[in-house]
Amino acid sequence: MSTHGAASRSRWADGWLYGGLGLPLAFVALPLYVILPDQYTRQFGMPLTTLAALLLGVRLMDALIDPWIGRWVDQQLNRSALTMWRSSVVAAVLLVAGFTALFFPPEGINQQPHQLELWCAGALVLTYAAYSVMTVAHQAWGARLGGNEVQRVRIVAWREGLALVGVLLASVLAPMAGLLAMVICFVGLLAAGLACLARAPRPPTEASVPKPAQPLLRELLVPWQNREFVRLLAVFLLNGIAMAIPANLVMFFINDRLQAPAFAPLFLGAYFAAAACSTPFWSRMVGPLGLVRCWALGMGLSVLTFSGAWLVGSGDVALFVLVCVLSGVALGADLALPGALLAGVIQRGGHDRAEGAYFGWWNFANKLNLALAAGIALPVLDQLGYRAGHQDGEALQALSVVYCVVPCLLKLAAGGALYGGLMRPARTNTTPSENLP
Repeated sequence: MSTHGAASRSRWADGWLYGGLGLPLAFVALPLYVILPDQYTRQFGMPLTTLAALLLGVRLMDALIDPWIGRWVDQQLNRSALTMWRSSVVAAVLLVAGFTALFFPPEGINQQPHQLELWCAGALVLTYAAYSVMTVAHQAWGARLGGNEVQRVRIVAWREGLALVGVLLASVLAPMAGLLAMVICFVGLLAAGLACLARAPRPPTEASVPKPAQPLLRELLVPWQNREFVRLLAVFLLNGIAMAIPANLVMFFINDRLQAPAFAPLFLGAYFAAAACSTPFWSRMVGPLGLVRCWALGMGLSVLTFSGAWLVGSGDVALFVLVCVLSGVALGADLALPGALLAGVIQRGGHDRAEGAYFGWWNFANKLNLALAAGIALPVLDQLGYRAGHQDGEALQALSVVYCVVPCLLKLAAGGALYGGLMRPARTNTTPSENLP
């Protein structure tokens, strides 16, 4: 076997061993953000405004603890990767318990005042907290592996590519096989992902040299001293809200605007399959275009696609499949590129062993996006007269505006922030930029 062939196989094995945990973590995310709102409103009769308040409150709480989780993850990784892996196993057990409780509440609980809301809130807190620990640990692990721009994109692409496989599997399995099969599958995938991570390349452990103690607040705020990180985070926030609004509303759009609930597995499957298949394309485009230009291209494709979604009406299954495929390709850029950009920002920032802190704030922003999307979009629809399961003309028009037009406006704002915050400064900088070759 040639040396080049052996190295390629080694990179391939290292990639899926590290990225394997991304599959079950993404598998569990889709039911939380897509299936849960529809289930709790239709099956349990929870009002949209009540559900929105619950999701907003719990997601904000979850977002606020992420920077603290990031600091704790740094401490775990500084001891050893094995220490972090063992902590992830404990978090996995808690994640399974919370996820199961969320989708299988006690029978008749919705007949008692406020019991369903309390149960849902408690299960969400447990699920989100455990999920956050595992996610931040996995991301920080990958960032500490280091490498140049292409190597960082490869690491992120493996993680996000396998994550998309997990989302694709969940999008098909949940509607076709039911929630029980979904939970059983999730448990098996999570165990396999942890087993893979145990054999994955381990990040270097920080040398055990005594350091002066730093105030807690100063450690938490280290990323905010990096202006490049702040500019990138602003783009990530705007772009993330644009992604989160359709994710929260897609089942409502399919069921009521398109009136094709039987095709939900096809739509979701096409969307996530296109995203997974596009990840290698975006990785290859980084070489000639650079990370920033590739991300801008993906944003533009997303705007064009959601502009076309405005034309979708009742029964337009083929047209919406096309919308799902093209928006899935754009999603591939949103998933593969920002994480690689962040890894480069961390490397250039000069803050040794603070990856967990950076990813803690990064996930804080991501969850803030999801919280704001649910906390804004659902009450707005409620005030505009939309009710799940009804096809009133004006209400469906409002659904289309919130689902199609608002994300386009936010994407355009994110593109402007990307140009003004990252692309333009790189052009005027006399130092060669890795982002804009």
